[in-house]
Amino acid sequence: MKKRYTYMVRLVFCGALMVIMAGIAPSPVSAATSAEIDKKVEIALESLYRSSPAARELSTVAKGILVFPDIVKGGLIVGGQYGEGALLVRGKTVGYYNTVAASYGLQIGVQSFGYAMFLMTDEALQYLQKSSGWEIGVGPSVVVVDKGLAKNLTTSTAKDDIYAFAFGQKGLMAGLGLQGSKITRINPDK
Repeated sequence: MKKRYTYMVRLVFCGALMVIMAGIAPSPVSAATSAEIDKKVEIALESLYRSSPAARELSTVAKGILVFPDIVKGGLIVGGQYGEGALLVRGKTVGYYNTVAASYGLQIGVQSFGYAMFLMTDEALQYLQKSSGWEIGVGPSVVVVDKGLAKNLTTSTAKDDIYAFAFGQKGLMAGLGLQGSKITRINPDK
């Protein structure tokens, strides 16, 4: 009886995992067009700037801003996340990117969120543009800005390569981490 129970638990676990992963897995059919990405990026930045004066101030001196307006993250022991975004230089889109991450451990739930990365140095911008896939945590230093840091962050105190601001968190999943996310250039349909 115990073997049958263990088998059933594994079957339910695998089924639930497949449902969660199917819901967040990228699919070519649902890939956004460049116009859709641009519109979502514009709306996301407007919202971020309204809620964070520090982000607005950094935007005036950043060499580039990489924005992922809508990332979906889900997991049941094993998890993943996916989102598409754009790189802006002087307010103009110069490239499109996706972010993908996998994780494992004690986790359950689904959430959506966005983040904007303010690339403060020419080196950080060049690293992103020249890499065939950038894994956050390898390469330029990234500082995740929370509300406490944002209160004291100005263009004169910003000394790191990249500052990341998360926004729009919705759903039921604990934690938000960017470490291990892989960012890759994409070519969405027009």
